[in-house]
Amino acid sequence: MKSRLSSGGLVYSTDSGRMCPDCRQAQADCRCKAQAPKGSADGIVRVSRETKGRAGKGVTLVKGLGLEALALATLGKQLKSACGSGGTVKDGVIEVQGDHCDRVMEVLKAQGFNVKRAGG
Repeated sequence: MKSRLSSGGLVYSTDSGRMCPDCRQAQADCRCKAQAPKGSADGIVRVSRETKGRAGKGVTLVKGLGLEALALATLGKQLKSACGSGGTVKDGVIEVQGDHCDRVMEVLKAQGFNVKRAGG
């Protein structure tokens, strides 16, 4: 038999909406998001190619930048224009449509990032 505390506790409150399961605050006031580490801890930017969940279409992923949201969006725009393709920025990861790993790595190295190729 599970105890009330081990099952996660309060998930939704009519007063404040959704609750964070970790800090038990309203998601708007969640302290966990502010404490979450940004990017990788080793300071290396990893560039990889992925097709998973995209109907066989390849995208170039850039992970581990550790930048703020506005700076990440600006860098994403620079990378997309350098490659001449579209893309997006989701959850701290820049996605550039197509296989542009080499070009993305060149642009990031020119801006002073420590870049490594990840994956095959």
